[in-house]
Amino acid sequence: MTFANLGLSPEVLKAVEDSGYNTPTPIQEKAIPVVLMGRDVLGTAQTGTGKTAGFTLPMIDILASGQTKARMPRSLILEPTRELAAQVSENFEKYGKYSKLSMALLIGGVSFADQEAKLDKGVDVLIATPGRLLDHFERGKVLLNGVKTLVIDEADRMMDMGFIPDVERIVSLMPPIRQTLFFSATMSKDMRKLADQFLMNPKEIEVEAPSSAALTVTQGLVTVNNKNEKRPALRKMLAEENVKNSFIFCNRKKDVDILLGSLTKHKFNAGALHGDMSQSHRMETLEKFKSGEIRHLVCSDVAARGIDISNVSHVFNFDVPIHSEDYVHRIGRTGRAGQEGHAFTLATKMDKKYLAAIYKTIGREIPAIEIDGMDEIAEEAREIESRSKRVSKDDGPKRRGRGRQQSNAPVEKTDSANAKPENDDWKSKKNTRPKRSRYSKDEDDVPVMGLGEHVPAFFNIPFRKPATK
Repeated sequence: MTFANLGLSPEVLKAVEDSGYNTPTPIQEKAIPVVLMGRDVLGTAQTGTGKTAGFTLPMIDILASGQTKARMPRSLILEPTRELAAQVSENFEKYGKYSKLSMALLIGGVSFADQEAKLDKGVDVLIATPGRLLDHFERGKVLLNGVKTLVIDEADRMMDMGFIPDVERIVSLMPPIRQTLFFSATMSKDMRKLADQFLMNPKEIEVEAPSSAALTVTQGLVTVNNKNEKRPALRKMLAEENVKNSFIFCNRKKDVDILLGSLTKHKFNAGALHGDMSQSHRMETLEKFKSGEIRHLVCSDVAARGIDISNVSHVFNFDVPIHSEDYVHRIGRTGRAGQEGHAFTLATKMDKKYLAAIYKTIGREIPAIEIDGMDEIAEEAREIESRSKRVSKDDGPKRRGRGRQQSNAPVEKTDSANAKPENDDWKSKKNTRPKRSRYSKDEDDVPVMGLGEHVPAFFNIPFRKPATK
């Protein structure tokens, strides 16, 4: 089976050939003819299977005929993250270079004005994250009643990130008669219920068992005694394994920065990627990683899906993922396009519950492996813990009362009767004033009767009786 057998146009086939692809992946082979027929699709495929090209290639042919209108896109692709949206836009540029199609990318971290300028000209393909798309809609800059093809990509990730209410609102703004392509890496009962809400008589496509791990990835589980052993254990694996480049995943953005500092301190060429970074910084970091300027990318799950870098040799789970599906998406960053990859997970005894969920999802246990020098790792971990305790003791709370820091300098004794404030400013007077309740009275307070000593002048004007006729 070749791409020429799938019914694609000569322009698209030429662009695919220029990209160096000859044989379609299983999901491309099954999805492309169905999409070209105009049917709805319910697709289940793990990350790294070529799913993006499975809907971009036929969409380019479908959109080849027709005319754009200002602020009324003809097709819409919804993605959960900026990185996924940017990757899809790259696919359209690559495969649509011989087709005269216009495209707009609506993601956060980019100027509204630039995006609005493209919408005003009219676009064939609109690729967006839900939040930014709704921002433009509420500004009156985009109308969705002209959308003929809708793609909801990584729907399970949309649900995990809480975007489903936004997606439901977006779908409600579209015409009921349209083609909808719904893709998800997993197909739970909730996912199927959501798909039934959006699709009409869809063709179901499943290329592998849901949430199965790629067979080209060699997996391993390293068990350590505590979290302090993780950093030295990771550094040892990075130094001794044949690591060309790697993704290193943490569960929290805070831990990403801490781990990056540790790797940088020990002379590892590393960078960071997480949701708090600006879009320009994130894209710059990814480009450096793709070019080899950065070898190790420490990241949160924002990078677990959609980053299509085919030559990543290793993935390290510094933290066991809380959601078992995320394990599959993380290790899917390596072993792509049939290449060999390695994925290692660092775990403590506290991670048993999460590991059990992962084993249930992938259908087997992760093989346990041991690394050399565990005694040295444990010793370094004890030093880290000791150092942390010393820092905590030195920088502990030194405040008392209302938060004033107590000084260790000797206090000079003064005659309190003759003591005067150094300055006559209001701060000195305020600090020397005796404390009392806001409702209490001074002892020498005398009640004031009537108007007091001061009588307004107009009261002293003699009264004159008005003259009568």
